[in-house]
Amino acid sequence: MDTAASEAYMARARGISDGDTLWVEPEAGGAPRKLRLQGVDAPELCQSGGVAARDALRALVMQRRLKVQVNYVDGYGRGLAQIEVGGQDVASVLVSQGWAWSGRWRSSLGPYAVQEAQARQARLGVFAQPSPELPRDFRRRHGSCFVPDDKGGFKRK
Repeated sequence: MDTAASEAYMARARGISDGDTLWVEPEAGGAPRKLRLQGVDAPELCQSGGVAARDALRALVMQRRLKVQVNYVDGYGRGLAQIEVGGQDVASVLVSQGWAWSGRWRSSLGPYAVQEAQARQARLGVFAQPSPELPRDFRRRHGSCFVPDDKGGFKRK
């Protein structure tokens, strides 16, 4: 369950986990934080387009100053955040480039539905595929892309 946790700060990306999850280091100091982009769902790493989506996020944020607005904390302890780089909404850019879907909720097509429709029409990113599968449907059918390793961590399937 998501809980409210409003917090704003400037940060630098420290690492990219996948197309909608990253680690940031706050400029004011403190431990690195794991964040998920609010309002989008990018393909899983083991899903078609997953590695390209991760690389697109990396290209947008690495070595750049980020404006972070954490609005919630999800059930995995990640901050759900709106992130800007150079005055641009990172989630909006990813959806516009076709590397993420607008986050759907019940009957809503989500906050980036217009950008997604434009990317679909232009056949950009994952929408160049004939029938791109929503990440949530992929996860439902295949589970996680990761399995436990012999060192107490996880590795890709």
